[in-house]
Amino acid sequence: MPSRSSARLAALTVAAVCSAASAVVVTSPAHADSVRVHDIQGTTRISPFAGQKVTDVPGIVTATRTYGSSKGFWLQDPTPDDNPATSEGVFVFTGSTPKVAVGDSVTVTGTVSEYVPGGASSGNQSVTEITKPAITAVSTGNAVPAPVVIDEHSVPDQYTPAGDAAAGGSVDGLALEPSKYALDYYESLEGMNVQVADARVVTGTDPYSELWVTVKPHEHRTPRGGTRYGSYTSQNTGRLQIQSLGSTADFPKANVGDTLAGATTGPLDFNQFGGYTLVASELGTLKSGGLQRETTKKQSRGELAVATYNVENLDPSDATFDQHAAAIVHNLQSPDIVSLEEIQDDNGAKDDGTVDASQTVKKLIDAIVAAGGPKYDWRSIDPVNDQDGGEPGGNIRQVFLFNPQRVSFVDRPGGDSTTAVGVTKVHGKAQLTVSPGRVAPADTAWANSRKPLAGEFAFRGETVFVIANHLNSKGGDQGLTARYQPPVRGSEVQRHAQATLVNAFVKDILHVQRNANVIALGDMNDFEFSDTAKILEGQGELWSAIKSLPRSERYTYDYQGNQQVLDQILISPSIRHADDYTYDSVHINSEFNDQISDHDPQVLRFRP
Repeated sequence: MPSRSSARLAALTVAAVCSAASAVVVTSPAHADSVRVHDIQGTTRISPFAGQKVTDVPGIVTATRTYGSSKGFWLQDPTPDDNPATSEGVFVFTGSTPKVAVGDSVTVTGTVSEYVPGGASSGNQSVTEITKPAITAVSTGNAVPAPVVIDEHSVPDQYTPAGDAAAGGSVDGLALEPSKYALDYYESLEGMNVQVADARVVTGTDPYSELWVTVKPHEHRTPRGGTRYGSYTSQNTGRLQIQSLGSTADFPKANVGDTLAGATTGPLDFNQFGGYTLVASELGTLKSGGLQRETTKKQSRGELAVATYNVENLDPSDATFDQHAAAIVHNLQSPDIVSLEEIQDDNGAKDDGTVDASQTVKKLIDAIVAAGGPKYDWRSIDPVNDQDGGEPGGNIRQVFLFNPQRVSFVDRPGGDSTTAVGVTKVHGKAQLTVSPGRVAPADTAWANSRKPLAGEFAFRGETVFVIANHLNSKGGDQGLTARYQPPVRGSEVQRHAQATLVNAFVKDILHVQRNANVIALGDMNDFEFSDTAKILEGQGELWSAIKSLPRSERYTYDYQGNQQVLDQILISPSIRHADDYTYDSVHINSEFNDQISDHDPQVLRFRP
């Protein structure tokens, strides 16, 4: 009777067929016999053997992936070459549960492919793989090659080279320079066993059991332990996504500022949602950083407090009303005016023609009262069904909440989903033609996007114009790790057109009344340093008040470990130059794994 070990060795000779529907195959005349892993990986992002069959490629199995649609294993050559640009690891795509184990020494015959996560249209880099493999066992129980330690000393400060203009901006054909560029460094480790140690967490764990860490403790660090994104040219090169090869039930529930203490080890992969990712076979131990949710100060009697808060597709079926109410009452200290973004209609994503959102808003107002807050009144305009983007059938829109004990809303009839609000002059002062009203709703800039909601308010005898916005999202833009450098930000085209219309409307108000109090606020879906913000600001008509904060505190959102500004409150000169306003980005969501929205609210306090 054969031994258990020899029986398993016999079972290791397998063949698997994969679908190449998502692969980008580049043919090459290179000779493909008796090559090593580093030959396959080569010195660029595209294998010199792409599209070719390779025979008896040797290596040690370092990890297996037995879940999802990308089943297979990572193979690493224990005898590396002396070229730091060539990776010694590669993923072997089996298409079904692999019949190998960690520590097996095998040889693989198969076809080299360049697989693009998300498809070629995503602009993502490709992953070099061996597909349609035939696997031959050599031995079992071998030591896995020692992991390459990724730390602040090994990762370059420059993020990426500029792409080759002759190749449409692609970096695929450029020779890797791992000592000069961070993305080249990570690419030179693709498929290899790597390790980070005592890494600080820079995102809350997401619903997909993923988090991001930084291996550079001092890189653009925020006071609360995150990593701030402050310009297109100054990237955070130490960020790395962490997933687990094990059970997601055991994945740590981390917040920003926590630490994965000890070693986190596994193969370095590249995926559609984050780029370079350490897929951990060994996870560090979560050590809490003790992060707490912030609370802003209460406005004084003579101050008007105006807030913006994206409540992330809120509809009556959600279980977060009490939490949102507590946040508004306690963390935001019951602002006088709250611009809400992403209020859905009364049946949420059910696409049956419903556009009214009165039940959604009433449920939130009642929850605020129950939490000890004021009984807010509200104004909004229902959108045309399925014309404002967002979740299909959800009909998201902006809503003004206001405390009638502190501030009044000036109602002027006639505003609806298709009628444009205008500006008139009455007794030397600016007035809106309709209130509430929508800004240029018929303009093509708002196609499948939210139209701004304008309202006229009165506070202690002074008029304040508020424009609530939710500009075009960044969906469809290429990621920071794209094969095209710099990445294409296609969503900006529509957002710039929208910002132009908002600025033009503010100009109309200020043309009539130079010293008018105007606030344009909301989810601008762009950074305070972006061209979108510059267009909104115009020639001084507005100014993004988040820039009054220290740079390290300017963020409202956390995306892939980059804490950044998406939500803004822009103010007219009469507010900005009064020198008596205060601004607060109230961090209650973006840094936490149990967030009730993915955005942090913003609060402006000033004396009109």
